[in-house]
Amino acid sequence: MFRLFVPILAAALAGAHALPAAAQSRGDQASARAQIQEGRTLPLKDIEHRIIPQMKGSEYLGVEYDGASSAYRLKFIREGQVIWVDVDARTARILRISR
Repeated sequence: MFRLFVPILAAALAGAHALPAAAQSRGDQASARAQIQEGRTLPLKDIEHRIIPQMKGSEYLGVEYDGASSAYRLKFIREGQVIWVDVDARTARILRISR
């Protein structure tokens, strides 16, 4: 489901827009860029600004992106436990938290 892993925060796209920095393929990266430019999804930078503050006491490790479902999966670690936060890329609403 989540095909794109990004070990760094984000790369800049057209100034204020951000995308996952390392796509598995150029097609994945182009698809993500197009969705942001068309206003169908929020830039990763916006998602991070909304979600990271809610994860107090956790260290942010990176993100995956699934263009098919328009969802980001943010990865955190707290007290040795990995926490995945699935976020709707269109609304920044948390869909699920997995431990």
